[in-house]
This record gives sequence, structure tokens and C-alpha cells, in this order.
Amino acid sequence: MKKKLHKIVREDNFLSLTGNLIIAFFGIAGFAILARSLSVEMFGQWVLFIAAGSFIEMFRFGITNTGLIRYLSGADAAYRTRLMGSNALIGSGATVVIATIVASCNLYFHDAIHHSGYELFFTWYPLLAFLNLPWNNALVVLQADRNYGKMLALKAINSGGFFIILLLNFFLFKMNLLQIVIANLAVNAVTSLVSIVAGWDGLKYIRNASAATNKTLLHFGKYTTFTLVGTNLLRSADTLIISLSPLGNAAVALYSIPLKLTELQQIPLRSFAATAFPKMSKASLHGKMEEVRSLFYTYSGALTYLFIFVSLFTFVFADFFVFSLAGKQYLEADPISGFNAVSIVRVFSIYGLLLPIDRMTGIGLDSINKPAINALKVFFMVIANIAGDLISIFIFKSLILVAVSSIIFTLIGIWMGMYFLNKELTLRYSEIFSNGITFYRSIFNKLTGDRYNKKLVQAIKR
Repeated sequence: MKKKLHKIVREDNFLSLTGNLIIAFFGIAGFAILARSLSVEMFGQWVLFIAAGSFIEMFRFGITNTGLIRYLSGADAAYRTRLMGSNALIGSGATVVIATIVASCNLYFHDAIHHSGYELFFTWYPLLAFLNLPWNNALVVLQADRNYGKMLALKAINSGGFFIILLLNFFLFKMNLLQIVIANLAVNAVTSLVSIVAGWDGLKYIRNASAATNKTLLHFGKYTTFTLVGTNLLRSADTLIISLSPLGNAAVALYSIPLKLTELQQIPLRSFAATAFPKMSKASLHGKMEEVRSLFYTYSGALTYLFIFVSLFTFVFADFFVFSLAGKQYLEADPISGFNAVSIVRVFSIYGLLLPIDRMTGIGLDSINKPAINALKVFFMVIANIAGDLISIFIFKSLILVAVSSIIFTLIGIWMGMYFLNKELTLRYSEIFSNGITFYRSIFNKLTGDRYNKKLVQAIKR
């Protein structure tokens, strides 16, 4: 039994899930500590620093990351070094350009920036961009190699290191906001140093970059960057449109609670997706389309069954989740907007049922080298989401309908994804659910030593 548990603990999906759980735990705990360590104004500046940096990094890393994972997963040794070199070259070039633009804006528009709340971002992001480049490159290379143990180590060093500093600061140091930012820069520098010393980042191969591999990554990346930005808009458009509506800030605060719970729901989805993409890409590059199809069925089915359980749990215990995250004041209908966070959480629990197949169709399209179709799919989902939000808010003045529009645009994404993926793979939808059962049965058999199957076979023989 001990050996079986050890084998499962070392399995790709488990390690990927553990890494994402670590990021989520340290992120939420660090968020809570900072909210209690800083004044409201200072905390707002920190949030803007992190949010602006995250948005910029979608462009900085999105241009090469997905393409590198796809092509590196099936590359021979020589092609591998050229791909890693091109990734390092393009990433370094993008970092120089972005850092220069941000620093120039800070220089020429300093007074306006100083009074905008974005001073931290424009002052310190150019340095952070260089300090976090190696370890972010390393994460992509390790994901392509399906080396989730080392990915877990890097995430633990970065997220865990900063969390420890925040914890010590809360009880002992009492640092100001600038010192916390510098501590964050130091943690990123240490994480990158570990990546460089270990040789995981690929920077040493920059001289091996070729025009052909540069073109390959950039061609693939022009679509995946749009997909990443579009996916971000699917998450942020609701809040932005609500904030511009007559419903006011109370509605924004109320709606943010179900959104945060949805982010927690998606932790297993991101974890399984991180393991599925390199596997499906490798099979596609080697012409093994039957294996791509099988992986799509297995991951889609396994995630769907998992999300049935998660969504049911969220629906039943919606009151508990809202109370735990935001307090009892959000359990009742808001006196200003008249809406209830618990009801919105329950709508989002239905939305959660649709996420696995939608996400897996996107991964499937990227893995078979159809990023343009995946980008088109996301584009129509964004249009449907924005249209639904505008109708829900400005015509019906309903936050519940905003949540319902999430279900509608996801159904559109599933239909488009399955339609185009079926053209390439000839899918049978029933296989999604049967393969999902097979996935969990295999885990059960590993844990029990297959003794129940053996007993069944013996009973049949009798």
C-alpha cells in the first residue's frame, strides 16, 4: 500500500495539482496578511502593482510559452536547444522592450503616474521583469518535459519564500510598502538564480536560436497571446462592466465574491490542463492522433466527473463558502443593489460543470496546431460575454443574469471547440464519460492492488 501511494504521489497530475494548490494557498494567505499589514491606500497600490504586472506578463510570456510547450514536448536534442534558445531570445527581447516602455512612461509622465496609484508598477516593474525572466522560462521548459517535481520546487521557493517574509513582517518586522516590494524583488531574484544554476531556464542556449525556430514560436504565439488576453477578458469583463453601470460599487464588491470562489474551483482544472497539453502535443507531433483522441477523452471525462462533485458541493454549501470568504454581511440580500451573493455562487456552480470540456477543447486545438481556431473560439466567447453583460446590466439590471451569461458563452465555446476538434479527430461524445470512469477505476485499482478486479474474475470463473 505504501508503494502504491508513493507511486500516485509522484504521478504527473498529482504533482501539478499540488503545485497549483501551493500557489493558491500562499497567494490567498499572503493576500490576507498584506490586507491586515497595510493601510487601505497602500494595499490598493500593491494590488495595482500585482494586477498591472500580471496583465503585462500575459503579453511577455504568452508570445512563446504555449508554442514552446507544444514543440519542445516532441523535439530531439538538437531541435530542443534551438527552441530553448529562441524562447530565451524572444523573451529577453520582449522584456527589454516592455521594460523600456514602462520606464520611459515613468520618466515622461512621472507627475501623472505619481498621483494615479500606479507609481509602484511604473517604478519597479522594469526591474522585476528582468529578475523573474529566468524562473518563468524554467517553468515552461519543465512543463514541456513534464517535470512537475522541479516545477513544484520552484513554485515553493517563490511563493513560499515571499509568504514567509510576509508572515515574519506581520509579527516582527513591520516593513513599509517599499520594503515589501524590494523583498518581493529579492525572492524573484533568488528563484531565478536557482533556475540558472540548475540549468533549467534555457538562457545558456540563446546562441543556438535560429531564424526558423524564432519564426515557429512567433507564428504560434501570435494566436495564443490573443487567446490568453481573451481568456483574461472573460474573467475581468464582468467586473469592469458592472463598475461602469448604475449598479455601483456595492454590486462590484458583491459579485467579486462568487468570482473568487470560481477561481478556487479552477485550481484542479489548471493542474490537469498543465499535464494534458504536453502529452497531447507530443502525440500530435509524432502523428499519433488516436493517442491525442484518447487523452482528450480521458482528461475531459475525468475532469467532468470531478467538477460534478465540486459543483454539487459548492451549490449545497454556498452559504458556508460566502460566509468563510467574506463574512455574514454577504449572506443576506444587499440593501443597496438587492442582490444576493449566495444565489450568484449557485449559478456559478452550474457554470463550473461546463468548464472542463470547454478548456479541453481549447487545449486539443492548440495541441494539434490549430491555435488560430482556438483564438477564434475565444473571440466569439468574449463577444457573447460582453453582449450578455450589457443586456443583463443595462436592460434587466440583474447580477444573476450576468452570471447566467457566463453559462451561455461557455456553451458557445464548447460547441465551437467540439465542432472544429471533431473535424480533426472524429470524436464520439459518449467516450468522454466512459474514459472518465476508466480513469478513476485505474486509480482505485492502483490503491487496492487490483484485488477487487481479481475477485470479480474469480467469481465469474466459478
